[in-house]
Amino acid sequence: MSDIVLFNHKINSIHRYHPWIFSGAIKRLPKNIEDGQWVEVFDESGHFLGAGHYSTGSIAVRLISFEPHKSFEETFETYLKKAIELRKRLGLWYSSETNAFRLIHGEGDRLPGLIVDIYDTTAVVQAHTTGMFRSLPFIASALVNCSEGRIQCVFNKSKSTLKTEISSDGIIAGETVCKEICEYGNIFEVDISSGQKTGFFLDQRENRKLLSRYSNNKKILNTFCYTGGFSVYAAAGGASLVHSVDSSEKAVALAHKNMLRNGFSTHEVFISDVFEFLSSKTEDKFYDIIVLDPPAFAKSQRSRHQAIQAYKRLNMLAMEKIAPSGLIFTFSCSQAVSKEMFEGAVAAAAIECGRPVQILHHLCQPPDHPVNIFHPEGEYLKGLVLHVS
Repeated sequence: MSDIVLFNHKINSIHRYHPWIFSGAIKRLPKNIEDGQWVEVFDESGHFLGAGHYSTGSIAVRLISFEPHKSFEETFETYLKKAIELRKRLGLWYSSETNAFRLIHGEGDRLPGLIVDIYDTTAVVQAHTTGMFRSLPFIASALVNCSEGRIQCVFNKSKSTLKTEISSDGIIAGETVCKEICEYGNIFEVDISSGQKTGFFLDQRENRKLLSRYSNNKKILNTFCYTGGFSVYAAAGGASLVHSVDSSEKAVALAHKNMLRNGFSTHEVFISDVFEFLSSKTEDKFYDIIVLDPPAFAKSQRSRHQAIQAYKRLNMLAMEKIAPSGLIFTFSCSQAVSKEMFEGAVAAAAIECGRPVQILHHLCQPPDHPVNIFHPEGEYLKGLVLHVS
């Protein structure tokens, strides 16, 4: 156990229960402190503030408890059980129509630095801090023991999130990794070991379902389609035609495979940069619905301006191509771009395009990706459904 002392004028955010402590707030660090070490944090007068994992980056401590605890293990099982109870309340723990969801959403479940996604009986664990990475054997054991038989395999997928760690992705508990999931009755093949994120974009589940409601007899374009989540829901909703576009040949191949797996043949894929595809599309006002779900354009505050310009251009291209009274499902998962900034970029696109636009829905991440009210940064996914006259 090590103690960290903060400057008294830097502790106001902790009194508001924000879990991040930046390096500039630290007055005194213990000698030989290690990245990932469990620490207790105090003010200059010796008053306890919290406990968590120390990191060598700009976020020096991620607080896991605001009460004294001598170890991470003391707190983890308590928070894990609370996370399970919440997913039960959401109807996700044992659902006949959906067997993939997020169990632990970092700060949203009071476990900053940790993501756990459930794919049927497989838990995919992603550590974003060294402290969580070092605790993975314990975390895996606790997941299996507390899951009432729900979790039978735990897969570590932290290599991409901890580039400085000597970490190999792979099974750390159990034997058989999930290959296929069910989401509202739709079947998807998932590639946990080499797919993006933890294998599938679980955060768009409710937004995909909303698209299905609007899809009957519509011509739909799904851009940045990845493995075809929105495409399958569009077809399930009765779309007359579905086009999927992605720059990844592997992604569009899996998207088409998922369409066929669900019995849908009204599908065509295009391997292309989305901006180039929309710019070169000669049939103006062809699509009734366009889905814009790009990867994060801004990974940091420094790239925010460039990202906003990209969102503006992308939405303007879609507005130019959408049919009269068409719908655009447009999203940003860039944490550095606020809801207000994103909506401003979309409004700027509408102004430049010169077509009347109405907002029908404000969209966000689903409730299994909860936002800690003391950590608003956890609200990363924002979206709009636009009606274009």
